[in-house]
This record gives sequence, structure tokens and C-alpha cells, in this order.
Amino acid sequence: MKLSACIEWLFADETESVPDRIRAAAACGLYGVEFHQWRNKPLDEIERALDETGLALTSFIVEPRRSLVDAREHAEFLAAVRDSLPPAQRLRCPFLIVASGFTLPHTPRAAHHSAMVGVLKEAAAMAEQAEITLILEPLNDKVDHPGMYLVSVAEGLDVVEEVASPGLKLIYDGYHASVMGDAPGSVLQGRMQHVAHVQIADMPGRGAPGTGQIDWTALARVLHRGAYAGAIGLEYKINDLPTRQGLRLAQAALERAFSAAAS
Repeated sequence: MKLSACIEWLFADETESVPDRIRAAAACGLYGVEFHQWRNKPLDEIERALDETGLALTSFIVEPRRSLVDAREHAEFLAAVRDSLPPAQRLRCPFLIVASGFTLPHTPRAAHHSAMVGVLKEAAAMAEQAEITLILEPLNDKVDHPGMYLVSVAEGLDVVEEVASPGLKLIYDGYHASVMGDAPGSVLQGRMQHVAHVQIADMPGRGAPGTGQIDWTALARVLHRGAYAGAIGLEYKINDLPTRQGLRLAQAALERAFSAAAS
């Protein structure tokens, strides 16, 4: 398993320094790290820490965040993609995360979908030229993101297929999908070729895998059968559990799941 720590939250109980969180992740034997925003981060120091540790930076967010479903924000979204590509290239980060934005009132769902596909075709062409991949993330609107438009993994995969560009793939977040009731065995089966990155957290509470109710074996089976070779992002909240203790629980839960999936 190639585990990637979301250092937006993990190791925040040990240090405020983002570069030192990278070093802490390396000390724990992890494959890589990821974070949310890039504009508020010390990129020079992050680059040095990545070079020093040899860790991969697996993903961060296109920002400023703008709507994909609201055409009035498309120019700003494309400008955000254009701004985010050079930092990704500099830090050798292969994936930039984008989300749909919020549902517009009095607007048919088909219009939301069409607007998203249209602007992502433009953005994916920019990303492909820069040899970076945008990854579209379905979120949940039941707990964390009320009003979010794209909450369906199946529709996210449909969008990727319609855009039909190497510059766009899907990020499958096991936590958001579980909140929405999207079982990996049904929504991902036969479509893993469109998934470029995976993130996980348990539920309820979005804590470390192994602390909640999710049995990760079903996801492990889909990843195993689909020959998924990418990283698994540990994008969970520390809550009351120290980072390193949570990591041990997460690693144990995932080892059990992947062992069962391979048997």
C-alpha cells in the first residue's frame, strides 16, 4: 500500500510547520503527503522537505475554488487552474483536485451537468498540456458540504467519460461515498480505469480508518481487481486520537482489508 497522509490535519497535533509534517510522515514510513490549499503554504520550504525526504506530493486543490456548474464563474475557474498548474509542476504533484460547486436554484440538473462537462473540457486540455491531471471529487451534502451539486460517484464517472481527456480523472473518496451510500462494489466495478486517486476516512466522525463503521474490504477488493496502483490518501481528522496512534489503527485496518481482498 502506498499511503499518503493529508498533512492539512495529520501531524497538526505535533507541529504547526507544514514542512515538518512532511518530515514526520517520512519518519512514519509513509509513501507521500497531500494537502488542501497551496496559496497559504510555504512552497520553497515544502519543496526542500520533499527533496530531503523523497516523499511524493500526491495532490492538492485548485484554488481559488470556483464553481463548475455556474457559467458565471467559469473564467475565474480556468484562471485558477492556470495559476495552480505551475506549483504542481514545481512540486512534482501529478493531481489537482476540483469539485463541482453548489447547486443553483431554479436550474435543471441537466444544465448543471452540461456546464460542468463544458468547462472541464477546457480545463482538462490545459492540464494535459502541462502533464498534470485534474481529478474531479464527488463530495457529500448530508454532513460536510450541504448544497453541493456533485455528490454521486456514478455521475462523476459519467463526466470523466464525457470529457474524454487524459487531463481529467476521478478521485474516489471512500468517506464521502459512504456517507452518500455509494458502495464501491457497485459504483466502481468496471470503471476503475477512470479513477486516479483514492482517499479514505471512517464514519461517523471522519476519523481514522478502523475507528468507525466502514468495512474497507469491499473497496480493497475493487482496487485489487482493478489493479489500482496509485496512492491511498489518509484524509481523516485527528479528533481525539493522536496522529501516530490513528496511523497505526488505519494501517492495521487496511492491511486486514487488503489481505481479505487478495484471498
